Amino acid sequence: MKYALTFLSCTLLFASCQNTQVNPEDVPTNPESVAVDSYPSSCPFLTRDPKGRPVLSWVRHLTDTTAVMCFAISDDEDDAFGSPVVVTPSTDVHPHGENLPKIIFRPDGSIIAMWGKANPSPANKYWGLVSYAQSWDKGKTWTEAKPLVQDTTSQDQRYFDMALLPNGEVATIWLDNREEVKAEGSSLYYAVTDGRKGFANEKPIGASVCPCCRTDLYIDPQHNIHVAYRDIIQDSIRDMVHAVSTDNGATFSEAKRISPDNWILNGCPHTGPSMVATGDVLHFAWYTGGDPAGVFYAHSEDGGETFSVRDSVSGVASSKHPQIAAFDNGNLIIVWDEVAKQGEHFVPRIGLQFRNPHGNVLYTEHITEDGPVAFPVLLPRTNQTFVLAYTYGTPGSEKVKYTVRMYPKW
Repeated sequence: MKYALTFLSCTLLFASCQNTQVNPEDVPTNPESVAVDSYPSSCPFLTRDPKGRPVLSWVRHLTDTTAVMCFAISDDEDDAFGSPVVVTPSTDVHPHGENLPKIIFRPDGSIIAMWGKANPSPANKYWGLVSYAQSWDKGKTWTEAKPLVQDTTSQDQRYFDMALLPNGEVATIWLDNREEVKAEGSSLYYAVTDGRKGFANEKPIGASVCPCCRTDLYIDPQHNIHVAYRDIIQDSIRDMVHAVSTDNGATFSEAKRISPDNWILNGCPHTGPSMVATGDVLHFAWYTGGDPAGVFYAHSEDGGETFSVRDSVSGVASSKHPQIAAFDNGNLIIVWDEVAKQGEHFVPRIGLQFRNPHGNVLYTEHITEDGPVAFPVLLPRTNQTFVLAYTYGTPGSEKVKYTVRMYPKW
């Protein structure tokens, strides 16, 4: 079954710009979001297949206690996603918008699906494990689920990410309870696939990491391998840091703080960083609960040696879960979720902010629904459009919704 898009306008909120104004007539009318699945669903994730087509994955909720991972590919002129393909080995997937199940396509067309599953213990009822499966026939059949980590002393693996390396292999990072140093937090681990054998040669690349925020793994145009995550600094500060490998993952630099937010917290923020590169410039978006709280942006022009002063994306204290991406022309887009006060009411909404290649704000808009919205993800396309997906609704009846939108002229 395919889902056509109907065209309705969304509520737009314009932000003040730095030497840039957007003419309201240049703002396109964008389509209403539609559900990707008839089942209750959550945890949207966007990527591309080897042909460059958008791929949307999500978790389908079969019952209150069972779920399975699905994906669909967009291949129509009307931008609709095709029939869902079920990742059959993922019946133990634990839906979690921050510990997001993900899928990646290799150049040969093979697929790796990765997901978290629950592993509660007396030490921590929230612990989990990571499993993955591979397919060599476009998802028609799958290998059996395989644990990402073979070491039985690892009892908690969560908040993973995957990225395609230039040689066609796939790298992954994740948070792990195995301690490299005696300090609060998790260790950050790194591993790479060995052909069809799956992931191998894992190694720690970071210590004392905030154990409950998503990580980000990114390969830049120069093939450097970047990682960003929330670190625990001086036992109490939980700020974002960045490290890079310039030797194909053999070594990683010492992590450097992206911004001295100095957020002192003894708890779980459940909102990690996001990064993208345009040419030689790295761009970052993240949330801090420091003073002031909100979503912020910064960039680095020297590979992560130094960073610009942070710039506010949203000053709403509840704004979280930012994602940043770049269009072919170098313009940036940041999405996030927040609950903002409008009059006497609090309204959940998705924020979208466009910036130029220098990081200057072009304009900001917000998408509202008649219910909760959270965990937005996006994927730019080459024809000046982008796919936006998010979870809508309350637990038990939530839906993954998506829309294909145009960015305005400027």
